[in-house]
Parts: sequence; structure tokens; C-alpha cells
Amino acid sequence: MAGLLANLRNTILVSSLLALIIIAGYFSHYGSADAIFFQAVFRFIHVLCGIMWIGLLYYFNFVQIPQMAKIPAELKPAVSKFIAPEALFWFRWAALLTWVAGVILAFNRGYLVEAFTLGATEGFANVGHIFIGMGMWLATVMFINVWAFIWPNQKIALGIVEADADAKAKAGRTAMLFSRTNTLLSIPMLVTMTMSQTIFG
Repeated sequence: MAGLLANLRNTILVSSLLALIIIAGYFSHYGSADAIFFQAVFRFIHVLCGIMWIGLLYYFNFVQIPQMAKIPAELKPAVSKFIAPEALFWFRWAALLTWVAGVILAFNRGYLVEAFTLGATEGFANVGHIFIGMGMWLATVMFINVWAFIWPNQKIALGIVEADADAKAKAGRTAMLFSRTNTLLSIPMLVTMTMSQTIFG
């Protein structure tokens, strides 16, 4: 067991195999894939990628950013050259996949337009659409922040893109402020997402 868990690839493969066994149970009961099955698939992708995205957002804001000031100068390159670029890879692609899967799920469930208009297309009569719409808009702003502000500035701050020391410092601060903005938005976004599911039932 220790040999299995020591290798991340093998751990994920076994985890995925267990998930496939559970999915096979669905087919053994229902016989075929239907609209509900595909909603479940996109919800799974949305939640899995969302955990990766917000988990890394919290890692940056609760762990990496506060600790960087305490790390001795000679050790900082280990973070900036190895850990941060890898974390940002998973962070930005998880943000993209979370957003895309969420939009597909809303379309598949038939409330994409109603949610993005915050219920205006139906006279604000459906509270669930208003709540999920608020969550979708908050997540959309957060997704744009990742790709338009955080990642471009982190590339400069980490030296992936050539720049002088002043430009790196400015880019690092800009990336941090947009990351903090996403942290600020993340809690109300999660509240609206989870509360909307309770309202939908």
C-alpha cells in the first residue's frame, strides 16, 4: 500500500478506477447514459476542478504569500523556480475547466441564460436562478482575474518573462492583489453556489 501511495500517478489511477467502478454501478442500474448522467459527469468535473482551483488559491494566500517574507533569500529560488510555476499551471487550467464545465452544466440543465441574467429574463421569479447566477458571475470575474491579471503578472514576477527588478516587484504586487480579490470573492461565490443547490432541491 505504501508503494502505491508513494507514487502520485498510481494513486490517481487507482482512485479513477474506483470511480469507474461506481459509474459502472450506475449503468448496471439504469442501463444507459441519459441526460441526468451527463449532468452528473459535468458536475463532477466542475467540482473536482473547482476544488483544485480554490484549493490552490487558498494555498497561495494562506501559505505561500505569507511565508515568502520569512524564507531566507538563498532559498526563495526553490519556490519561484519550481513550486510556484507548477502550482500556477494547475491553478490556471483548473480555473478554466471549472468555468467551462459550469457553463456546460448550466446549459445542460436549461438555466444558463436565466442565471447569467440573474433571473431578469423571468421577472426575478426564480430565487435559485438568482443565486446560481450570482455565483456564476463571481466565478466568471475570478476566472478572468486568473487569466488576464494573475498569470500574466506572475510570469513577470517569477522571471518566466524577462523584466527588470522594478517591473518584477510591481507585477508581483499586482498578481497578489488580484489573488486577494479572488480570495475575497471566493466565499460569497461558494455560498451562492451551495445555497442555490438547496433551493433547486
